[in-house]
Amino acid sequence: MVHLQESGFEVDVKDVSNAELMNIKQANGISPELQGCHTALVDGYVIEGHVPADLIARLLEERPAVQGLTVPGMPVGSPGMESTYSEPYDVLTFDSRGETSVYASR
Repeated sequence: MVHLQESGFEVDVKDVSNAELMNIKQANGISPELQGCHTALVDGYVIEGHVPADLIARLLEERPAVQGLTVPGMPVGSPGMESTYSEPYDVLTFDSRGETSVYASR
């Protein structure tokens, strides 16, 4: 959340139970293989996992016909998972059919 706030996003954190979170993920088309640890709803899009703020801003500017962005899992080096090293990871778009494509690689 700090990463998003430092990047100018207003963040409204809602703590929910694991069951509620799973319901939110399912209701927003986030299949198990696309799941990360955080789910956000941003201006009509779903943001799942540790998605970099600059890519959320790009998504909101470009407004592609997708459901949202996801970084499945918790890759080391992604925002909030900083370490002395980083592993490469992909930020994926996904649509209502579960189709994905690489939006950016980091």
